[in-house]
This record gives sequence, structure tokens and C-alpha cells, in this order.
Amino acid sequence: MNGHSNGRGQAPRRIVLLGATGSIGRSTVDLLERDPERFSVAAVAGGRDAAALADVARRTKAEFAAIRDESAYQALKEALSGTNIQVAAGRDAVIEAAVREADLVVSAIVGAAGVEPTHAAVSLGRDVALANKECLVCAGAPFMRTAKKMKAALLPVDSEHNAIFQALGGEDPSRIERMIVTASGGPFRTWSRERIAAATVDEALNHPNWAMGPKVTVDSAGLMNKGLELIEAHHLFGVSADKLEVVVHPQSIVHGLVTFADGSVTAGLAPPDMRVPIAHCLAYPERLTTPAKRLDFAQIGALTFEAPDFERFPALKLALDALAHGGGLTAVLNAANEIAVQAFLDRLIPFSGIAKHVAEACEAALRDGYAQEPATVEEALDVDHIVRERSRSALAAEAPSGMLTLQ
Repeated sequence: MNGHSNGRGQAPRRIVLLGATGSIGRSTVDLLERDPERFSVAAVAGGRDAAALADVARRTKAEFAAIRDESAYQALKEALSGTNIQVAAGRDAVIEAAVREADLVVSAIVGAAGVEPTHAAVSLGRDVALANKECLVCAGAPFMRTAKKMKAALLPVDSEHNAIFQALGGEDPSRIERMIVTASGGPFRTWSRERIAAATVDEALNHPNWAMGPKVTVDSAGLMNKGLELIEAHHLFGVSADKLEVVVHPQSIVHGLVTFADGSVTAGLAPPDMRVPIAHCLAYPERLTTPAKRLDFAQIGALTFEAPDFERFPALKLALDALAHGGGLTAVLNAANEIAVQAFLDRLIPFSGIAKHVAEACEAALRDGYAQEPATVEEALDVDHIVRERSRSALAAEAPSGMLTLQ
């Protein structure tokens, strides 16, 4: 880890929190508030909820608060009047927050909006607790090149990658035979293909184990999130696609496993509480005490595992195929999925329409020649923009007249 401090008896560890008002952001704030002497907050950033961002800024005693939606500037400024907290709005303001002097940047902005500020932080050699999937799914190769060049540590916040990171124990990645991320199976684990295809928004959002934002929860219901996690693992750990695997594990206790060349397997286990991996990143290489429920294995009784079903969950197969193909196809997959998921949440397409649209978008990208490996993060974001625009147009053509208002 870069920086001058990480433990008690030293100066507080300076934190930047990007995506402060989302699910990961709120869990991070909970941990920061529990150990105020250990951390200080250099900056917080959010999307458009000025009241929530102001609340976080006050509670964490942040030095700087940035909101991406410029129309929310006045509301944020008024909410923080009487404090010494600096306020700014817009895309550049979020980047300014990201590059503030800090020991650790928590990257928890959802979607492609998180890529640019996170890359700006990495470009300065900042260590990053990475919860934004798009940095690696959309721009993995150039993003990792920057991190390596600048010697910026990337600490994985996703429970699966964090478990694998801990299970690796510093071992040589070339001695890995298999790297496995687990999936709960989501709310549709035992459903028929026909029933899944007709699932409602409320059914898709009814996750059995995790409390997450709507986009991630829908991805989980279709297992697209596991495909995205394998793409992330490929870049994070430098493991080839043929060594990566998904196993369905309904209890969500084992989050990741690593099989080594000698046949031994190490696994990362934890309760399904995002404060556990967040705490690991915040204090690394030390440990924080968290309020997470402790595992009682006698009470749990049994841990079960099963193979994923690609027929019932075609989104997972699409992600695996995109990873195997390489190039910029994973950026296409991600952007098309994000727009399709929003269309489903807006009740404009059926659940089965998500995977259908993603498949069509990937085919179009291969046909029209914009699925090549991006040379830079900017090129990856250009592909992301193209696919989003095409996806909006394609889905608007399918939706009832005047109903589609995708952001």
C-alpha cells in the first residue's frame, strides 16, 4: 500500500470515497464511522442525490464533496452551508475528488461513469479499493497497464474477488490450475427456463442472500454478474479464460476458491455481508473489527455446490464467450447489458429480452468491426458510448411508442 499510515498510533489513513451514496458507499461509511481515529476522509463523490451526499460528507467530516449532476450543485452547497467542506459539481469535480491526496481511493461508482475518475486516481499511483466492474470489464487491458506502470495496488471489493485475493496468499499465479467464483444462483436458481423468461421485476429483485442495488440484483438473477466477475478476475489476477470457472453455491458462504498445481485448494469464506471485503481493503494489510455476523458452521450444517445451467441462464454463457473471444467484446457485452437491464427495470422488455439483446449487440459489434481491443481507456469508453447509443435505438424500436426513456 502507498501512503504514510495504516494503523493505530499513526496519522489516520486518508480515504477518498467515490460512489458514496450507493450500496457499497453506505457500507463503507458505516465502517469509517466505527473507527474515526483510524481514517480521515479527503473527498466524497456522488451522482445526483445531493441530500444523501451532504449527509455522508457531514458524517465523515470530508474535506471535499463532488456531485456529478451539475443541477444538484446548489442543493449540495446549501446542505453543506456552515461547514468547511468544499463543494463542486460536474464530471471534472468527480475527477478532482478522485485525485485528491489520499492513501486509498474506494471506487464504488456504478457503471461506466466510474471508469474515468478511477483511472485518473490510478494514473497518479493511488491505491484503489475497486468495486466498479466497468474499469476491468470495459477497459481491462489498458486499465491494468496503467496500474502496473504506476505501481498502484488494486484491492478487490467484490466479495468473490476479495475471497480469491485472500485465498491466493501471495502465491505465484502461474501455479494456479483453476480459479472459481461462486454464485448463489439468485432467485431463479430452481426455476424452469419458461418461468425465468417471464419473470417480473419484483421477482428478479427478490434476491435470497444479498441486499444490493437494482442493476446488480437483476444481473445476479440472470447470472450475468458471474460472467462479469470472471472477466474481472482474468484482468485482476492475470489468469487465462480457460482456468476460470463458476460454481453455484446457494448458501453464499464460500465466495471464491483456488486450485493449485499440487492439487490443494484454498477457499475464502465469509458471511454474505459486504462490510467484510470492504473492511479488508480499508485496513489492508491489517484487519478491522466489523459487526458482520460470524459464521456458525454447526448451525449452517451443509455447504452445497452445483454446475451452472447455460440453457436457463444464457447471459452467463454470453459473458464467457466474450471473455474467450477477447478484444473489446467484453466492453460491448457490458454496455448492452446495462441498457437492457434498465429497459427491463422500466418494464419495457421481458427478462428474457436482456440476454437476447446482449447477444444481438455482440453479433453486431463483431459484424461491424468495433469489438477490437481498445488501446486506451478513452478508446474503451468510446466503444461503450457507441454500444449504449445503438442499444437505446434498438430497444426503442421494440418498445411501445413513446414508452422508452432510457438514460
